[in-house]
Amino acid sequence: MNTLLNIIWLVLSGFWLFLGYAVAALVMFVLILTIPWGIAAWRVGVYALWPFGKTIVDKPTAGVGSFLGNVVWVVLAGWWLAIGHILSGLALCLTIIGIPLGIANFKLVPVSLMPLGKDIVDIR
Repeated sequence: MNTLLNIIWLVLSGFWLFLGYAVAALVMFVLILTIPWGIAAWRVGVYALWPFGKTIVDKPTAGVGSFLGNVVWVVLAGWWLAIGHILSGLALCLTIIGIPLGIANFKLVPVSLMPLGKDIVDIR
């Protein structure tokens, strides 16, 4: 079931969301000082490409540094990625088949705003 949901997700919104994260990562890599944010953007972008079967958990070692980094992230790129998830989720919720995918998009909004201090793990 996860594979089927991932294929539908990839076609309807995953690829486009991945492109948004890839652009954010590229900008962060070019600015050199923001390379840690670029790594986080790429990691979340790959998760946004194929999300079913994985989940996001808080890193136990995340602290004040992650919080401050997330504040910078929201200003630089997080807000427009979150808007992309919200708009994509609303569009997907217009159909019965798209409702689970829209809900998955809404679940990605917090991590699009605060990617530092998060870890992506398999559900199994």
